[in-house]
Amino acid sequence: SDGDSVRGTLGADVDEHQLPVSHLCSTAFLDPGLVCAMPVTIPLITLLTDFGERDYFVASMKGVILNINPQARLVDLSHHVTPHDVADAAYLLKSCYRYFPDGTIHVAVVDPGVGGTRRPLLVSSSRYVFIGPDNGLFTHIYEEEQGVEVRQIENRQYRLDSDGATFDGRDLFAPAAAWLTKGQPIGSFGRLVPNYERLPIAEPAWDKHVMAGHILYIDRFGNLISNLTAYHLKEVRGLTKRPEPYIRIGGITIDGLVRSYAEGSPDTPQALINSNGYVEVFLKEGRAADRLKVERGQRIELC
Repeated sequence: SDGDSVRGTLGADVDEHQLPVSHLCSTAFLDPGLVCAMPVTIPLITLLTDFGERDYFVASMKGVILNINPQARLVDLSHHVTPHDVADAAYLLKSCYRYFPDGTIHVAVVDPGVGGTRRPLLVSSSRYVFIGPDNGLFTHIYEEEQGVEVRQIENRQYRLDSDGATFDGRDLFAPAAAWLTKGQPIGSFGRLVPNYERLPIAEPAWDKHVMAGHILYIDRFGNLISNLTAYHLKEVRGLTKRPEPYIRIGGITIDGLVRSYAEGSPDTPQALINSNGYVEVFLKEGRAADRLKVERGQRIELC
């Protein structure tokens, strides 16, 4: 394509300036004919990958984006997702995407199926756009966001030419995000798809007189973050009539919760409700995961 227009496979020439960058926002995503009253003056793209920082991968993606739109702002969510771990990436994205301004484009690339049959997706909601592979990475987005539409990225005008098929982060997802910030309408990227991959989400449930959950994520401090919430604590308190529950995990029983890490002990794991609202087991200035030899997915109980 030339510098003034992009011809999509799904329609006629589209003037790249039909939506000025100063009007890139959630309403523009929903209807390219609309502009919003609260403009985002500089487009914002976030990047979440398992690429690490040793190789050229992240830098290449940023170079592609900035070559298409030098005005784009880039924010790194993380590049240290456990390699190939889609569930890890989905949790990290869920934990932080909503704190960004309306109109932010979130690019997430944890893609063990790159080059295969999995589809490249552009997911739009009433507030954001998400770009990445169809492998369940956007499971929580489908559950939490309003006005979600899912499209397969089919328009080859938004792809870089490459001899290989191993780096869609650079060759497809990065340019797609960059062209979106230049005002290309969402409909020009590809057709709506009615079905898309979701990760299984296991909710806490009663097992006899125990509320059983599991560990969702282990952070860099070795804290064990569960899928149990304040709601489940209330249920358990209602059944046991105790002000604080017992928490069982990794062969130990923790008596009640503290309010902060400062109230913990370097000798014994403790539990609290973290700032995302989940029951978390920690060891003050230590690693609860190592002390208890607990891995993601392991059972945790309230009783």
